[in-house]
Amino acid sequence: MAESTKMRNAKVIREKLSYWEHKGDPKAPLSDIQKDSFMELATIASTRPLPIEIPIDEIGMFSQNRPMLSSDFSNVGEDVINQGFASLNMENEKIENVQQFFAWFNKVEQLMDMDEEISYKAHCDQLSEYKQQCEDVLQEVSRALVHLEKLQKQHVFVSTKTNALHEACEESLREQTSLVNKAETITSKLSYFNELERINTKLASPTFSVTGDSLVPVLSKLDECITYISSNPHFKESQLYQTKFKGCLSKACQLMRSSVYNTLQNSTQQVLTRKDSDSQSENAFTLFYGNFRTSAPKVKSIMEQVELRYNRGPEYQALLEDCYAYYFAQRQTLLGPSVAAAVSELASKHVRDHCALVRSGCAFMIHVCEDEYQLFFHFFSKPTKKLDLLLESLSSNLYDVLRPLIIHINHLETLAELCSILKIEMLQDHVQNSPNELKSFETIARQMLEDVQERLVFRSHIYIQSDIMNYSPAPGDLAYPEKLEMMESIAESLKKDSLSRQSSVGSLTSQEVANITDTSSAIQGSNGVNGTEMRSSFPVITNSAPSHINSSLSPADLHGMWYPTVRRTLVCLSKLYRCIDKAIFQGLSQEGLHACILSLIVAEQGIKKRKSELDGQLFLVKHLLILREQIAPFHVDFSIKETALDFSKMRVAAYSLFSQRSRLFSVNSNNAFLEFLFEGTPQVLEHYIDSKKDVDNQLRKTCENLIKNVTNTFISDLNSFLTKANVVLNLNKEEGTRISLKQQPFANPEKVHEIVNVTYKQVKSKLPAVLRAMSLYLSNKDTEYILFRPIKGNVQLAFQQLEAITKEQYTEEEQQIVACPSVEQVNLLLSATS
Repeated sequence: MAESTKMRNAKVIREKLSYWEHKGDPKAPLSDIQKDSFMELATIASTRPLPIEIPIDEIGMFSQNRPMLSSDFSNVGEDVINQGFASLNMENEKIENVQQFFAWFNKVEQLMDMDEEISYKAHCDQLSEYKQQCEDVLQEVSRALVHLEKLQKQHVFVSTKTNALHEACEESLREQTSLVNKAETITSKLSYFNELERINTKLASPTFSVTGDSLVPVLSKLDECITYISSNPHFKESQLYQTKFKGCLSKACQLMRSSVYNTLQNSTQQVLTRKDSDSQSENAFTLFYGNFRTSAPKVKSIMEQVELRYNRGPEYQALLEDCYAYYFAQRQTLLGPSVAAAVSELASKHVRDHCALVRSGCAFMIHVCEDEYQLFFHFFSKPTKKLDLLLESLSSNLYDVLRPLIIHINHLETLAELCSILKIEMLQDHVQNSPNELKSFETIARQMLEDVQERLVFRSHIYIQSDIMNYSPAPGDLAYPEKLEMMESIAESLKKDSLSRQSSVGSLTSQEVANITDTSSAIQGSNGVNGTEMRSSFPVITNSAPSHINSSLSPADLHGMWYPTVRRTLVCLSKLYRCIDKAIFQGLSQEGLHACILSLIVAEQGIKKRKSELDGQLFLVKHLLILREQIAPFHVDFSIKETALDFSKMRVAAYSLFSQRSRLFSVNSNNAFLEFLFEGTPQVLEHYIDSKKDVDNQLRKTCENLIKNVTNTFISDLNSFLTKANVVLNLNKEEGTRISLKQQPFANPEKVHEIVNVTYKQVKSKLPAVLRAMSLYLSNKDTEYILFRPIKGNVQLAFQQLEAITKEQYTEEEQQIVACPSVEQVNLLLSATS
């Protein structure tokens, strides 16, 4: 039965294997490449010899060293068959028919199937054992799960009880913590209220001192309590306690105020006592600061706490302000009379020297301001405007003394020096180095400077009007060229070698001013009748003098020859330049230069009347050149803008109004009155006045007049003849007439010859004098050449015109009678004479 079962199983397996290559539905079909590979393997296997490992060696029919023969294969096959039957226990059976063969073949197949199933069977047996083991384990696991389920139920029960207990404990802890926190919160909040009694006790204690170490904790605790209660107004009785704490703070502030007041008052009394007992004012003045500084640490320790708490409440602000006020009141009590007395003493000491008074008074106030500033910060840490007010009040003592003196000063030099002292020495040197300490003094100093500048401008305006514009020249002022000749002779006596006069006018005038070394000496007029002029506190600003000019000349040699108004104008401008504002200086400079030019024109007319027209013109040219050179270094614009009203349209509109009286109140658009209002409005006109251009224009005009005058001096007769001759020649050209020039009475050869001789003699005789005058006045070859060149050109042109007329209108014999010199001869005459 078992064998039949096995056979069926083998058959089933074979059937299933046949499905692998079933044509209809193959389970594991082979691809074409796989099939080709199988066929190739089958072909190779059919032709491949048997392996040498098969047990055919026992037959002994062949060896490994020779190939098998067909007889060998037959023998081998028989042996194999016998062995196969023996393995099937059928060695005694014979196959005689098909039935036996199939039976034998069936056994062979069964044996083959069994051999193939041995491994599978063993595996199935092993799997069966494993299955049984797994079933046993499963049973054990099931029993264990039952026990675990029981344990889990017990665990859940216990856990539930435990968690309930834990939650109850945690809830108790939370309640306990909340109660503790509430208790601590109540305690911390109550601590601020409880501090009231302790603070009151400390403040009422007789041993409490505001200068000791207990002040800071008390103030800190007060500030903390007041801040806390103020930020929690919903607390019960918060307003009451806030009022009580404010009362404690007021009491503490009152204690600090009393301590500061007592300290300052005691220091003041000690200073006053020692001052009365000390006869030396210097020692008493030293006490003002030494005694106060010894008591400063006590006050500063309190003030530092107050200043730190300045923004925490009005009590601290009021306390600090009161301490400021009391401190400054004490300092004012001490210093006010002393400073006023010291300033008055300085005023009586320097009653005749305003500059020394200003310098010493300002120096005194600078020391007072610096000492007060330093002393203030020994008591306090933060600055206040009240300190500036105190210092300004103290400095006003000096201002009150100096202002009446300033407004009565008439000397420009004193006013200019005061400006220099206040502007340079005080404001620039001292105030800029200590701007914080001298802030109040700067205010007073600037007020004094403005007063001095205002007085300086006023006096300069009067000076320009009286001493420049309305200057009345004395005979000595108009003594030209005698003054120049005298100074030239003095210079030659001082030095035998003649001075080099090859420099330009600018260099000459620069040398004139550069040689003025003693600027504080009095500059007087040449005749001395006008009294003492301004003393120069500032040198006239000029360019440097060239090195080839001899600097050993006396200042009067060149500078003394300037006309007094020129000297005064330049010295006045030099003083004003550094003392007043630029805009004001421009206006005064324009006014001064205009007045100076007018005074020079007056002097020119006087010299013309007294001496000659040439001397007057050269005098004016010389001083205009000096003015132009000396105002060049002033780096300002000498032009000012003037505003005026133009009423010309108003006059035309008024005429139109009177002519249209019938339409005076017309209701239509032709209302004459409205036309008068709109068209007759005066216009605002602006124009600029440039004093530097005025100098240049006047210089140009004077030079042109000089050239014209000298030319007429040389060739006046010749010019008269040329004018008449040109009239005749122009008539011939315009009207076509043939009037003979030589037939005219003024143009016959003898008359023309006489004119030529007179002109030639005039040039020869007057030219040296003209050149000598130009050299004497101008003292510069370049300037002389510039002025003489057009004169020379005019003379040459006149002789050229005469020569052209004689060649055209006269015969050769008549030309010889006329004897007109050639251009070369005229040039030789002018060059030889010069």
